[in-house]
Amino acid sequence: MVADLIRDSTIGQFINFVSNGRFLPYEDQRPDFIIPTHFLRTQLTTSDASTLCGDANENKKISGAVTPSTVFTRENTFVVGEKLREIDMKLDEKNDSSDPNIVGWYGEDDPDNPRNWSPAKQAFVAFLISLMTFTMYIGSAIYTPSIPGIMEEFNVSLPHATLGLTLYVLGYGIGPMFLSPLQELPIFGRNSIYMASLFLFIIFQIPIFTATNIQTILAFRFVTGFFGSPALATGGASMADIYPSRQVAYVVGIWAIGAVGGPIFGPVVGGFAAQVNGWRWPQYELIWLSAFSFVFLMLLLPETYEPTILLKRAQRLRKMTRNQQLMSQAEKDTQGETVAEVLKEALLRPFILAKEPALMFANVYLGFVYAIFYLWFEAFPLVFTDIYHFNLGLSGLPFLGFLVSAAFTYTSYALYQKYHFQPRSDRAKAGGQELAPEARLEIGLIASLFIPTSLFIFGFTSRESVPWIVPVIGAALYLPGIYLNFQSILMYVTSAYPSYEASVLAGNDLFRSSIASVFPLFGRTFFVNLGLGPGSALLAGVSLALMPVFWVSVLFIKLFCQFE
Repeated sequence: MVADLIRDSTIGQFINFVSNGRFLPYEDQRPDFIIPTHFLRTQLTTSDASTLCGDANENKKISGAVTPSTVFTRENTFVVGEKLREIDMKLDEKNDSSDPNIVGWYGEDDPDNPRNWSPAKQAFVAFLISLMTFTMYIGSAIYTPSIPGIMEEFNVSLPHATLGLTLYVLGYGIGPMFLSPLQELPIFGRNSIYMASLFLFIIFQIPIFTATNIQTILAFRFVTGFFGSPALATGGASMADIYPSRQVAYVVGIWAIGAVGGPIFGPVVGGFAAQVNGWRWPQYELIWLSAFSFVFLMLLLPETYEPTILLKRAQRLRKMTRNQQLMSQAEKDTQGETVAEVLKEALLRPFILAKEPALMFANVYLGFVYAIFYLWFEAFPLVFTDIYHFNLGLSGLPFLGFLVSAAFTYTSYALYQKYHFQPRSDRAKAGGQELAPEARLEIGLIASLFIPTSLFIFGFTSRESVPWIVPVIGAALYLPGIYLNFQSILMYVTSAYPSYEASVLAGNDLFRSSIASVFPLFGRTFFVNLGLGPGSALLAGVSLALMPVFWVSVLFIKLFCQFE
């Protein structure tokens, strides 16, 4: 397993290419590999083959090799390779899946197919994707402990310093609209974009902790958010690459915990460092974490996108057989299109899909759920620093309450999938139907009740006469609401558009992050002017008002699609 992981990683691919397959070879690059007959121009007749060589024994070998029931080894291929290209072949011209020149999987158990990997390998790759997502997401909240130090050193106001958080979130909302579609191009795939963007993410952190003015910090916070965005938008699509549809909800749920865990751990990790060593130290921690992740992923994260894996296989087989008509299905689909046309289509797709009514309503709703979450986060310093007198380091610890509720929430979600949703889906398939994608939304919309409940408890128990653990418990109840909303909407949009998962997730990230990014700028002023109780009650009221709006919107879209 380890050898395959290294071979399929970015560094392994480079070593394989430079060594021409001598090091870290694929199965079809080994000397004993048997090439499927149809890749060697099966329509070649026996009489054509007999003219290739004068030697009788060689004629016998070649004549037998070209029959449909036999196969060629690499050595046999090279014996006749040069002359095969000079013969008038009778090729199958049909433009369908029976085209013998289409390179696909070698069978249902092909080990290069990510869905055939061992459970241990799939779990490890899922962990790597979650690690990458966690690394990018922690970059948003790890900045917050630096804000007081930045205000003092550069003599700027709180909203001005908070722009570093806003611009980072905005950057990782905009970035996927341009970077994630490139991951749907087989020539790039998932890994090349992941690794290139992660490298730039690391490089552009350097000007932040070496900055001599606030403008530099703000500019590069946006840039790092932009280049850190692919994992945040399309990590779920990578999970869907390696797991069958029945298991996707479970693994995307685990990935989503990594996404939620980043903002939770950010204040915890950065708080003590900023308190002891100043505002630059949380940024040092971020670059250490991201540099470690980069090296680890470069060595061990394999490509998971099926069209990219098959494109590279087709390239190897063309070189091996000298049959230039071999191609993957993705290459055939884009035959005759220029590079500019393919790129234009890929880059426009997320914007076109984002305008779909069903996707727009789902994305805007989740955007406001996240906006309330980010706005509410600004109340934490007021509660735990001003009321309970926690220092800068300790003030991040209440966020750990979310981890406890996350464990219970994921367990409940997994049980819901196994004992409620999956049996419903199986019954629908048994009746010759598919369960509508809108069914994915029900758990999120029901769980939305946790959001106003959490806000009420947190807002009205945050006072000195009440132990600090009570608002922590109230805050922790928010996580089931936002997590299950996030999970249900992500599963909904990817189920509705399974062929363009990266693009629909990019649109979701754009709405979610763009709406939420603005709210931290006025969060402290909001709670100071209204008070913790009334301010939380107002946010709870907005949350309750959004629920029926979204229910009606989903029902309308469903009816509209039926009558269209």
